Amino acid sequence: MAGKTQIAANNSALIAMIADEDTVTGFLMAGVGNVDLRRKSNYLIVDSKTTVKAIEDAFKEFTAKDDIAIVLISQYVANTIRFLVDSYNKPVPAILEIPSKDHPYDPAHDSILSRVKYLFSSESVASGRR
Repeated sequence: MAGKTQIAANNSALIAMIADEDTVTGFLMAGVGNVDLRRKSNYLIVDSKTTVKAIEDAFKEFTAKDDIAIVLISQYVANTIRFLVDSYNKPVPAILEIPSKDHPYDPAHDSILSRVKYLFSSESVASGRR
């Protein structure tokens, strides 16, 4: 399949997380956590002391790594770096916005959902259906 982005077959793919402590802890208990040889983890716990720069840096780091297939980010955290999330357009790693305990999911702010709706509306217009 030429032209498709692929994850290296010799390594397992990871899920990265950028979220509040409760959300990250739940996923860590499910086995999502990883720390590499350089002591770098695949998650960032966001609290009131976390700077926007730290969130931006973690997002850029996770989306640049070859061994990460999915980046889960709490929607309220994604809203603080919305310009980065909206401008990200690679298929791998996929960016998924998730709700957190204190902040419910709002589909109006989900950039991926907006893109899917746009594609389906364009497709239906192009094919003459509505």
